[in-house]
Amino acid sequence: MNLTLADRKRLNQLLEDLAHYRETELGYPVAFDIDIKPLVPFLGYSLNNVGDPWHEAHYRINTREFEREVLAFFAALTHAPEDDWWGYVTNGGTEGNLYGMYLARELFPDGIVYFSRDSHYSVAKNLHFLGMRNIMIRSQPNGEMDYDDLRETIHIRRDAPPIIFANIGTTMTEGRDDIRLIQSILDDMAIDKRYIHSDAALCGGYAAFLDPPPAWNFADGADSISISGHKFFAMPIPCGIVLARKRFVDRVAHSVAYIGTRDTTISGSRSGFTVMGLWWAIRTLGMDGMRARLEQSIELARYAEKTFRQAGIDAKRNKNALTVVFPRPHEQVCDKWQLATAGDISHIVCMPHLRKEQIDALLEDIIASEQPEQGMTA
Repeated sequence: MNLTLADRKRLNQLLEDLAHYRETELGYPVAFDIDIKPLVPFLGYSLNNVGDPWHEAHYRINTREFEREVLAFFAALTHAPEDDWWGYVTNGGTEGNLYGMYLARELFPDGIVYFSRDSHYSVAKNLHFLGMRNIMIRSQPNGEMDYDDLRETIHIRRDAPPIIFANIGTTMTEGRDDIRLIQSILDDMAIDKRYIHSDAALCGGYAAFLDPPPAWNFADGADSISISGHKFFAMPIPCGIVLARKRFVDRVAHSVAYIGTRDTTISGSRSGFTVMGLWWAIRTLGMDGMRARLEQSIELARYAEKTFRQAGIDAKRNKNALTVVFPRPHEQVCDKWQLATAGDISHIVCMPHLRKEQIDALLEDIIASEQPEQGMTA
């Protein structure tokens, strides 16, 4: 049955609204600059990568081969141990974090999870799901974990294996916890039983290209890593990548006769189309294209910070961060530009698709909002 005229009008209006809101979206870490429309024909198939991507299944309408290539790319990017890594394409960063904590719980059932005050809101939710003991650690002003507080807290409870949830880019300030430093703290305390998960939702897309790179990957001491695909990699459908040491994953694997393979994932059924999108981005951009997108984003972040400060606005940015933090402006400005806000601060995330003109227009609105007689631009 054909759509009614009213329904078609609704869809057309939604497209217009989305195009408008895309131009005024500065506060959230999503990118819109990678065009995957050539993959539209694949939407005609129910692409389901159910179960373990490394084992074939009875259901053949899948993109497992492409998924393995995507995972191999991220394994190289994260310096995963050659013969001791595993992963899959998830439905988003939260699922990747849940998976990392799930592995840690199975490895150390009596462990305690330590995460900082600036961790993503979903961390506490995941730990509640898993029934894991946990302690929140103080954060430094830049969003990074307070390592002195971490050391003191673990020392008090050193009979329980520490499970560290490290932020490689906190939600509001893009603060990055130093995994090498955390490892040294645990070494100094002679703690052998440990687990470190790296939540690199945004920064995992470009951390390897930073100079110097943060301490965030397997070579630095991570046991599992979660990266989002709909952030720096600009996928239009939420997705992510989780990687972990294979010997830990093998502990939770089990065979499922119905699908003819083993399932080591959380969700079971998984989108094979998001796999194609990630593969497309990797193959069309290449390493040089990814570096260029990062350099463009960092340059825009520098511009935003400098321009705001020249206008008398106390803008700040962590080293090599795409996130620019500034005092919370009037609510009408936050609403128009979809600014992420917490307490008395707001931020913009300078993703590859943004332009200086948008930064300038936001600044004009902030200044105008402080002078009511002028008003904001439309």
